[in-house]
Amino acid sequence: MTFASAYLGLQRQGAELVRGSNRRLTFGGQGSVVVPAGGTVYSDPLPGRLAAQVDLVVSLYVTGAQGPTTGHGMAMQTSYAASGDHAAQEEATGWTDRISSWYWLDAVTVETSVEVGAVALLGDSITDGWASTQDENRRWPDYLSRRLQAAQTGGVKGVANEGISGNKVLADGAGEAALRRLDRDVLSHPGVETVVLFEGINDLKAHSGVTADDLIAGYREIVERVHAAGKCVVGATVMPFKGWSEYDDAGEAVRQAVNDWIRRGGEFDAVVDFDRITRSPYDPQRMLPFFDGGDHLHPNDKGMQAMADAVDLAALECDR
Repeated sequence: MTFASAYLGLQRQGAELVRGSNRRLTFGGQGSVVVPAGGTVYSDPLPGRLAAQVDLVVSLYVTGAQGPTTGHGMAMQTSYAASGDHAAQEEATGWTDRISSWYWLDAVTVETSVEVGAVALLGDSITDGWASTQDENRRWPDYLSRRLQAAQTGGVKGVANEGISGNKVLADGAGEAALRRLDRDVLSHPGVETVVLFEGINDLKAHSGVTADDLIAGYREIVERVHAAGKCVVGATVMPFKGWSEYDDAGEAVRQAVNDWIRRGGEFDAVVDFDRITRSPYDPQRMLPFFDGGDHLHPNDKGMQAMADAVDLAALECDR
């Protein structure tokens, strides 16, 4: 398929851009690029400076798109679609359709000084942000990003949210398994110093026969590959899910065994105990109601903030 034109600007509100901010992206000096099925392209660097936490708008005019489309299904953010080439315009006119997914775009890479690094969060729907408020940037990665920006010390400032709703460690389904997408979605990004591994709930609640040993073996492989790439890895415990439709004693037993290994196994460079932070003291298999987004699996905005607050920022600094 062909990206006939591509622009990057700053969001003012909705589909409207800040006047004078929309700039054309080029690819090898050309204004359009053809991407083969399964391929990846990078635009030429765009000179200039960006403030931290700014909302970017990437506008794409696509031709020749057929069949399944590469995208991120649950963006928790409103995007806009139009008929014809409106990529260069800064006014909202013409952007008539609202969508809640991101298509084609995988990442924006920002060049920083060598002292500034990033953390990549490898996760599922909880990291993706389900049950947080749409368009308000209240996923736990967003709260973590704001904490890192406000911190007076430390070199890790960037946060790459690599959560996919429904994702598993071991099996493909909602996206490729974490084991299969690790290189593409995490290790390929420049500047990543540390990886937070927060997956497993979809493996153990799926009634597929996955054991604690199976999950631990998957975690071990990810840790080994992250370490081999010269990066650190923080393990996050699996949160409680009693009350969710797939909850049962067998899945809970796997969760407890996995969490015990994450805490005591000694293979992670650090651990963040999301289970301890979010569980009810009166029913530890259940999420604290104050944090419950309503389905007993996904935290609300308050729960997302509590998760981000539980991360030791010093643990994200890697000296490997």
